[in-house]
Amino acid sequence: MLCVTNPVTLVMIGAFKMANSYDVIIIGSGPGGYATAIRSSQLGFKTAIVEKEALGGVCLNWGCIPTKALLRSAEVYTNMQHAKNYGLTADAGFDLSAIVKRSRGIAEQMSGGIKYLMKKNKIDVIDGFATLEKGAQAPIVSVGKDKYTAKHVILASGARARTIPAAGLEPDGKFIWTSKEAMVPQDMPKKLLVIGSGAIGMEFASFYNAFGADVTVVEMIDRILPAEDAEISTLAQKAFKKAGITILTGAGVKGVKPGASSVTATIEVGGKAADHQFDRIILAIGIVGNVEDMGLEALGVKIDRSHVVVDEFSRTGVKGLYAIGDVTTPPWLAHKATHEGIICIEKIAGQNPHPLDANAIPGCTYCHPQVASVGLTEAQAKEKGHKVRVGRFPFIGNGKAVALGEPEGLIKTVFDETSGELLGAHMIGAEVTELIQGYTIARQMETTEAELMETVFPHPTLSEMMHEAVLDAYDRVLHI
Repeated sequence: MLCVTNPVTLVMIGAFKMANSYDVIIIGSGPGGYATAIRSSQLGFKTAIVEKEALGGVCLNWGCIPTKALLRSAEVYTNMQHAKNYGLTADAGFDLSAIVKRSRGIAEQMSGGIKYLMKKNKIDVIDGFATLEKGAQAPIVSVGKDKYTAKHVILASGARARTIPAAGLEPDGKFIWTSKEAMVPQDMPKKLLVIGSGAIGMEFASFYNAFGADVTVVEMIDRILPAEDAEISTLAQKAFKKAGITILTGAGVKGVKPGASSVTATIEVGGKAADHQFDRIILAIGIVGNVEDMGLEALGVKIDRSHVVVDEFSRTGVKGLYAIGDVTTPPWLAHKATHEGIICIEKIAGQNPHPLDANAIPGCTYCHPQVASVGLTEAQAKEKGHKVRVGRFPFIGNGKAVALGEPEGLIKTVFDETSGELLGAHMIGAEVTELIQGYTIARQMETTEAELMETVFPHPTLSEMMHEAVLDAYDRVLHI
């Protein structure tokens, strides 16, 4: 007979409860989730992280990192094709399976690195899909048959590619791809349609174009890269067209019909619809938050168009439950998720972090040419009532850019004329995804044009263009 008052039994029950009890449980191990877990451990919290697939989430396994590996292969291949411009000779060929294998290997390496970091920081990793139910201090987290309690639960479940089943725009594993399928092609499509011209769409358009695919990009509004400054978007569109990419703006895909060996897309431009055949279609029409089947609605979590509504410190309004990253509000960027999570956990720890300023978050698109920006566009600054001073500097005026064989591009700065505040910076050209952080730091430190003009930039570097773009805004440019 089992005696429930047996001291040994009570000890066992107590040990079980202790093992499943945490200060902080984080659901999702993408950049927001795993970084928050590390900071949580640093702050002295007993921490666990729940992941239903591979550590690192979409970013490390099927997003940011493997796509950059693919794009690096495209960049090297493109340079090989133009070797003679550098006084070199090279045989330019490619092995698609090897390119994909390299990309997947890098993703696995990075995921393994996260596993090491979890162990190093004494963070428990719980494998499986998490659901939530009402608890005393915070929602109870269920994973399979196990239940876990915590004082604080942070939702970092991320997002996935948006699809439109009604129009036939959903992945079928053969002709219609999301970004996930587009990262592991078995063969190079001859004709490719990319629906959507944001960062994801243009990165894949750039990759496939580099390896010889006939790429068409369809965008609903009147320009590509709609989040960027209009001047930068125009330059990008010219560069992509020059590279051989067909750009259809003010256009939409009304439906698709898979066939035996290709897929037919009905594309409407200017009110006129026509059928076009493609080998593959990539959907890059945005994302939806991973909020389903977790019990969020029953808890009273407010969800707006598939994304969790939170305050400036990631609180959901439900006691003990927070949300960060792509499952919440835009911009949907890995580095935003990381910073948001750090702010959230430091606030929980009783510190006084500053709320995240969306205008201080840089955005990067790793196509060719690269595009990067931070802060307000020129149009946004004017809409907000600023009287602006705008500076521009072209890559052709920079010795390092010319020496690199990358003379096409532009750096643009937007200042408030009265205060000298740097309102925004916008770039297109070689390595601008690395350069943008200089302006991001300047904005964070509330630097004015005076400090930027007095800063010494090393020569010869691409960064000198950042200086010149500031000088140009105040009629002091030197090299144009």
